Amino acid sequence: MPAKIIRQTITIPATPHEVYETILDSRKHTRLTGDKASMSRKVSGATSSFGGYATGKNIELIPDEKIVQTWHASDWPEGADSTITYVFKTVPNGTQLSFTHRGVPEDHINDIKQGWLDFYWTPLRRMFAPKSK
Repeated sequence: MPAKIIRQTITIPATPHEVYETILDSRKHTRLTGDKASMSRKVSGATSSFGGYATGKNIELIPDEKIVQTWHASDWPEGADSTITYVFKTVPNGTQLSFTHRGVPEDHINDIKQGWLDFYWTPLRRMFAPKSK
């Protein structure tokens, strides 16, 4: 089955440290997505989000700079593993997050692409949006 790549870049009004921690801390990740997450902070450690819908493991962790993980959705074919990479960079308005998702099965590409926008990037921006007085 052919695999596709998703590339997305967003700016979040927070520091790279805050964004890194939100993705890698189980409680913060759960709050972000609204569903249970279990995130290891160690290379080769297991990850799980959306109550087990997405599972994987950490491949590379550079605090406040980069996270690389394997990623497999429960409705994907057996062995259809993918790799997600988050790269964090300080910019004037906060953090530029450059995201790449490699190896997405072709027939899931549109749903997964939209899912990152709806269930990660929009809530992440909202989580760190300046509070009104």
